[in-house]
Amino acid sequence: MGDREVSRSLSNLPGSAGQIRQRTDAGHWFEAIAEHTGAAYLRYSFTKGTTQEVDFLVDVLGLEPGMRVLDVGCGPGRHSNELARRGIRAHGVDISTRFVEVACEQGPATFERMDARALPFDGEFDAAISLCQGAFGLLSGDDAIVLEGMGRAVKPGGRIGVSAFSAYFQVRFLEDSTFDADLGVNHERTVVKDEAGNDAEFDLWTTCFTPRELRLLARQAGVEPQHVWSVGPGDYARREPTIESYEFFMVAERRN
Repeated sequence: MGDREVSRSLSNLPGSAGQIRQRTDAGHWFEAIAEHTGAAYLRYSFTKGTTQEVDFLVDVLGLEPGMRVLDVGCGPGRHSNELARRGIRAHGVDISTRFVEVACEQGPATFERMDARALPFDGEFDAAISLCQGAFGLLSGDDAIVLEGMGRAVKPGGRIGVSAFSAYFQVRFLEDSTFDADLGVNHERTVVKDEAGNDAEFDLWTTCFTPRELRLLARQAGVEPQHVWSVGPGDYARREPTIESYEFFMVAERRN
């Protein structure tokens, strides 16, 4: 989808907060939710663990100041901006123009609007991340395409960190939603607040995974899975997968 220009280096990306580059006019159902929510997204409790999550990312991905990190489906940019505050050259991409605007207002990383299924980068980053509240799993079966693009975006030996909702947890604690056992997709009708506190109702479709599925998906995408751990918002750790875990976190590596 969209412009597939691939000849570009990170040094040509916007250099300061507040600058936005746009790529692809393709739409996605999540854009309406993001447009309504805006900066109110950052008020939800699951966003409050950013510092702990970034501590973990820095550790397991071996990140150091000066390294380049791609944040795919960055939303309002909370992880990108926290990485940038630590001297890491973070660049976030998201399909929502509104979220990109909010991200630029929040801090020092750089951002552009882009469809995660059309990543144009080739060996430009030391690592890439895609974290699931608003990112991985919202692509209606195109997750392997995203992983493949992330693998291509990092240098050989570069690491990829992806969090995804647990299929085990979703089925075990199924409440006011419908789980498609064939596709592994959970559908719910959810109420979301905007910046003024006004409610709006939206449909939300989220693909959920098992650790085995994440490993198979990574290999299909051409990257080698190294670890899968159980995590939760603000509670990222090297923890063996369990059926009680809200999310899983996978580390994979580009081999060549």
